[in-house]
Amino acid sequence: AQPGRVREKVYGKQKIYFADQEQLPAASDAELRGLDGEIATRSGQLQALQQSCRHMEAELKDLNSSLTTPEIAREIEALRKDCASYTEKLERMKSATNHVTPEEKEKVCREQQLYRREWRRRKRMATELLDAILEGYPKSKKQFFEEVGIETDEDHGAVLPAT
Repeated sequence: AQPGRVREKVYGKQKIYFADQEQLPAASDAELRGLDGEIATRSGQLQALQQSCRHMEAELKDLNSSLTTPEIAREIEALRKDCASYTEKLERMKSATNHVTPEEKEKVCREQQLYRREWRRRKRMATELLDAILEGYPKSKKQFFEEVGIETDEDHGAVLPAT
């Protein structure tokens, strides 16, 4: 700073040193315009390169996320095996001689509907009876069920089938 090449500015307790620009030669307007043009050209090149880089990164990401040739070959082989097993299963079903007739199917559906209705009716009756008993019972419903030994459908995971 003493010979005059570097200047010093003091801001409170901080000191900032920078080159003395008065000793540098002044650039002419033509040189400044030329430098501005070069900056604009280089900025355009930079943007083009950044765009190209983004495009290549996107392409790389697509390629990395896609399957390789050996992986595709394994996938195709697995799908062919699945297809063959499903075709075999379909042929067994088509050639089966133990088909259910529409009459048998209708009979089973009617029986299932009858049993479902009976289940609902009996469950409703039991619930009404237990609720009547629990009105005068001093303990909770759960304690009553444990004392009497009642097991509910929910205890066994039984669910009433839908209609």
